[in-house]
Amino acid sequence: MKTAIVPLTHVKRDPEDLQYRPELSVVALLKRVFEYAKPHARVRNLLVFHVVLRSILLPLCTWAMGAVVNGPIEHRDAHGIIAGALGFAALAAFTNFTFHYRYKYALQLGEAVIHDLRAALFRHILKMPMSFFDTTKVGRIIGRVTSDLDSIRTGVQDVVFIGIVQLGQMLVAAVLMIYYDWVLFGMVAAIGPIVWGLNRTFTSRVADAQRRASESFSRITATLTETVSGVKVTQGFVREELNAGYFKDLVGDQARYNMISARTSAVFLPLLEFKTQLFTASILLFGGWRVLSMGSANAVGNIVQFLFLSALFFEPLKALGNLYASALSAMVGAERVFRMLDAPPAWQDAENCVELTAPFQENGASATGARVELKGLGFEYETARPVLRNIDLVALPGTTLALVGHTGSGKTTITSLVAKMYLPTSGELLIDGLDIQKISSASLHSQMGVVHQQSFLFEGTVMENIRFARPGATEKEVIAVTEQLSFRDLIESLPDGFQTQVGEGGTNLSVGQRQLVSFARALLINPRLLILDEATSAIDALTEARIQNALATLLSGRTSFVVAHRLSTIRNADQIIVLKDGEIIERGKHSELLQLGGVYAGLNAHFALESH
Repeated sequence: MKTAIVPLTHVKRDPEDLQYRPELSVVALLKRVFEYAKPHARVRNLLVFHVVLRSILLPLCTWAMGAVVNGPIEHRDAHGIIAGALGFAALAAFTNFTFHYRYKYALQLGEAVIHDLRAALFRHILKMPMSFFDTTKVGRIIGRVTSDLDSIRTGVQDVVFIGIVQLGQMLVAAVLMIYYDWVLFGMVAAIGPIVWGLNRTFTSRVADAQRRASESFSRITATLTETVSGVKVTQGFVREELNAGYFKDLVGDQARYNMISARTSAVFLPLLEFKTQLFTASILLFGGWRVLSMGSANAVGNIVQFLFLSALFFEPLKALGNLYASALSAMVGAERVFRMLDAPPAWQDAENCVELTAPFQENGASATGARVELKGLGFEYETARPVLRNIDLVALPGTTLALVGHTGSGKTTITSLVAKMYLPTSGELLIDGLDIQKISSASLHSQMGVVHQQSFLFEGTVMENIRFARPGATEKEVIAVTEQLSFRDLIESLPDGFQTQVGEGGTNLSVGQRQLVSFARALLINPRLLILDEATSAIDALTEARIQNALATLLSGRTSFVVAHRLSTIRNADQIIVLKDGEIIERGKHSELLQLGGVYAGLNAHFALESH
């Protein structure tokens, strides 16, 4: 039985797509792109030299061919014909020699510019705060770093320098045409307003279609990424055909814009072709009349030269027309890339930030835990929608603070603020007496270990993933951490032990194994501040029992924030904070809260019932 596909009458678009307007002129965009060519000045200068040389040589080749026809051939000079042919062949060979280097240097410069631009964009993205990733779709980011930058590469390697060659060719041909017959050239120059009018008419249509097709591709990328990541859910709810129908609509949306661009170009390019042929016919007619009226001996030769050069003059118009779509795509890509590159972070470290330093410890002892204090803390992801209100708490150095509450109560938000993934909307957050906004993020994170509920592993081996937080760690140190956590035997039981490939996202490991690797990764850096956000929720009861003693040892001396639904993991916490709707409603030790008989006692009773 097939699932009915619900037709989509309107494909949902991102607000940024609908409000798109060019923010930079073509000249400004070109200037920005070629700022990245400055470090590669040698290649750029050699390229410009060969571009200019080729734009001069191409018209000279045409002129030389006309000169041989009008000279030795017309006068039946055999020696002159041979010399002229050899000279033309040598000039043509040299022209192709310059083409080789023009092409080579264009590829080198284009790749160098995109290399630097892609690295700068990626660096900028990595420095953005979490709020950026909360509001920016993954497909949009991928599109900027891949397809948009590739369109800029095409613009640099092909459009810009081929365009310069073509324009230079037209200019040199125009000078020679003026020399042979400036009156006839005046008639040719009259095509200028016509070309401008055609470009004016078709530019806006093609540009709009290119922009919308590019944005549509970002939506396709985002949907594809989401679908592959959630394929289990899709198949589990028998959504294959429904999702395929939705994706088909997205593809159709992009195809429609591509077809608009193709149809517009299909009208524009033949018009350029016809215009060229029409003006060639006009030159023959008007030039023939001038030959008859002038009666000069050189008139026929001049008109032949003029016809050769006029063909060279009109040829770039067709080439530029063919480059037009690529040029628009490159400009759209550049505008989108620079819009993301210029987007300021919602916040960043202040210029006068200080380093968070750990107290000196003798004999390699564990670092002393940090003091964390929240004073009247408030936070909201969206304006006027507070998530936390008036949070006051103190985590003394070396103590464990547990956060308990129903989903949405604000537990994870507090740990995210302590980790400086976000900044408080109101109140203060102090670490070792310093306002977190005045502490360098790098120095804070270097002294912090974090384990999330959904552990993320990178492509590579178990050993490489544990080393992720401290690449210089030795194998002996990595193994020692797993021994402390009492699961070295579990790692060594894998097919290749510590060298087992975890797969993309850790798919070759079980959920519990991935979580244990994340534990080792966090603890390898000997953190002063430890955050465990539902860190044991994915571990079975037997595995959890194995690491309880190790956790007690590892938490000792460190300031730890533990978010847990399993209350068994926090019974020994120095302080338990119970949250509801972003506010603290209870606090105390496990025994104290049980005696209180409030929300925590109810949660504990419910957990005990589930355990049985």
